[in-house]
Amino acid sequence: MERLLTLEERVAPTLEAMGFEVVRIALTGSVGRKTLQVMADRKDGSQISVDDCAQISQTLSAIFDVEDPVPGAYDLEVSSAGIDRPLTRAKDFAAYAGFEAKVETRLPVGGRRRFRGDLGGLNGENVLITVDETKFEIPLSAISTAKLVMTDELIEASAKRAELKQRN
Repeated sequence: MERLLTLEERVAPTLEAMGFEVVRIALTGSVGRKTLQVMADRKDGSQISVDDCAQISQTLSAIFDVEDPVPGAYDLEVSSAGIDRPLTRAKDFAAYAGFEAKVETRLPVGGRRRFRGDLGGLNGENVLITVDETKFEIPLSAISTAKLVMTDELIEASAKRAELKQRN
């Protein structure tokens, strides 16, 4: 995990110079077949294209060929975060307030580790989420995974956002 954080810190400035932001870097798979997954967004908020992913992949491949971030063989996968995106940064929880999300914590918060409900944004360093009319404040540092839930409202909002970006 620490290696991936260091890797993210290493590639973030390169992607930012290209007009992108790192959403998440993850290593998946088994010893025989590993995948290094890099999720990115455009800094301007517009949708990332297949060509953007190819450009990022080529740039990162050149860096990784020199730095060898993962021992052994692996496949590099570059993608957009998608509509039901992972929430990895504080600004993600603020930007998607009002939408449904799933949040898991490392240790219990309020007697539970899994939460599915409506995001309420941030209160300092705490994520606000309402589950069955009960409000929880979860420290960002306690979250192990979080992602948006695919709903009609999320799809509609994503389509409207894309349409607005195309007009501008």
